[in-house]
Amino acid sequence: MGVIMKQGEYMRKIRIAIGIEAAFLLILFLAWQPQGAQDDEITANAGADSGENIKWVDFNVTYDALCMAYKWDVSTYGTDIHLNWIELLAYLGAGYGGDFSAHKKSLEKDMDQLAETLLGGESTMEKLTEDMKYYAYYREAYEAVLGGMVGEYSVRESGGDGAWTDLYGLKAFSPIAKGFEYTHYDDFGVSRSYGYKRQHLGHDMMGQVGTPIIAIESGYVEAIGWNQYGGWRIGIRSFDGKRYYYYAHLRQNYPYAEGLEAGSIVTAGDVIGYMGHTGYSTKENVNNIEVTHLHWGMELIFDEERRKAGNEIWIDVYPLTQFLYQNRSEAAKVEGTKEWKRTVEMRDPAVEEYGAQKEK
Repeated sequence: MGVIMKQGEYMRKIRIAIGIEAAFLLILFLAWQPQGAQDDEITANAGADSGENIKWVDFNVTYDALCMAYKWDVSTYGTDIHLNWIELLAYLGAGYGGDFSAHKKSLEKDMDQLAETLLGGESTMEKLTEDMKYYAYYREAYEAVLGGMVGEYSVRESGGDGAWTDLYGLKAFSPIAKGFEYTHYDDFGVSRSYGYKRQHLGHDMMGQVGTPIIAIESGYVEAIGWNQYGGWRIGIRSFDGKRYYYYAHLRQNYPYAEGLEAGSIVTAGDVIGYMGHTGYSTKENVNNIEVTHLHWGMELIFDEERRKAGNEIWIDVYPLTQFLYQNRSEAAKVEGTKEWKRTVEMRDPAVEEYGAQKEK
């Protein structure tokens, strides 16, 4: 009898233990939801609804998504309903929790359905998003990344006196001049050890020494000179202040385009420097990088004070680099010099507006 009582007590304890474990697993399941985890992260980093500045951005918009949204934007320009590619991406980003790669199969259908709903007059973006959680965050974050890349501009052959041709579309460029090939892969976040252990917060494009480096977007030179990590480098700030373009490891002895200095205004597509392998040295003008390449990165700035305190926001620009390949600035050698100059002039309204503001 005593043995039976002990076995019963034992089974009772087992059932209690199983019940506790089941309850614990249920709690874990409810706590772990992919969208919920992303929502928590967005809540912590966004600030879009609270009036605070965005603290972090994971830019996971794919190359395909960029191309699709851009196509809708350009194809509807000048019509009664002009679709904004950033708004299209922000709408889908809010629905996807920012992870476009996880919705690869449905992306085209989702994008087309959204565009057709807007173009058919069935709804507006304001109505579609009025109750959409985190749309405001993605709209602000994607605007910070892509804000200066599509718009109106004019072109003409360099050195010519012909009329300017007005255009609309992609006015940002690949950082490598047309005709100069390179290799690359998605290396954002890869470990680096020079100086201290850290992550690679940019994108490397391997090529030949002297390859002309192109200004991706119009802006002004915020930093130029030697940095022990980046070697000869240039930092260009967009006119809206949201983007900082970092170009590093430029050529030994002749790294920059002639006349470039801090404060210089550059137009997207200008030659700003030349590929090399300088850096990893406290001594200036040293080639300590083994492989010739351009390191370029994009930092997003929402709060100047946080930036000064070292809280920088760098994004993965690999899909953006793929997207920009379709717009490469052609450059020609200036005879008798080491200089290269663009062959097609561009007039960017953003440059003119910035110049007018500085004159006030």
